[in-house]
Amino acid sequence: MTVNKDQVAGLLLAAGGGRRLGGRPKALLSHRGRPLVEHAVAVLRAGGCTRVHVVLGAGADAVRERAALPGCVLVDNPEWEEGMGSSLRAGLDSLAGTGARAALVSLVDQPGIGPEAVSRVLAAYQAETSLVSAAYEGVRGHPVLFGAAHWAGIAATATGDRGARAYLKEHEEAITLVECGDVARPYDIDTTEDLVHLEPPPRP
Repeated sequence: MTVNKDQVAGLLLAAGGGRRLGGRPKALLSHRGRPLVEHAVAVLRAGGCTRVHVVLGAGADAVRERAALPGCVLVDNPEWEEGMGSSLRAGLDSLAGTGARAALVSLVDQPGIGPEAVSRVLAAYQAETSLVSAAYEGVRGHPVLFGAAHWAGIAATATGDRGARAYLKEHEEAITLVECGDVARPYDIDTTEDLVHLEPPPRP
């Protein structure tokens, strides 16, 4: 079956305040000379997402000012301090009425996950009922793809920092796992020790 990939929107969760990073918004951490949010959007696009919604929270005004995000739909989450669940709800809500039939969700603080993983998860999309997750040595991770048939159920259970975890656990048998451990590293940038994963600007 030939699938129109335009039916899948990229959804980047980039609202985190970096509490364990001294309150530096994760979207504005520097990676390869540019804000991390720019890198994450570029990964989604290179992986095949033609439209991208970005959920902002901490430092949203500064992100708009400093990051080049042309063509993205920027979604404000005033409740970002409640955790990832609120950002996921805001992002899915922003996709309602757009014609999107699925959302491919990625996190701004995982620069080790590149276009190859996005492309693999995207390729597993079939219909609005699809549930797809990248896996790393068999362990579920990001990115994840939620068909539109699941959005209401995910929004109803997405609280705190759990995101869609409760919903996915309940529907585990329906998830298509796509192994990505050979092309991506799923570390998070959570603490100052993790900043070692961020790369300097390329040499001219």
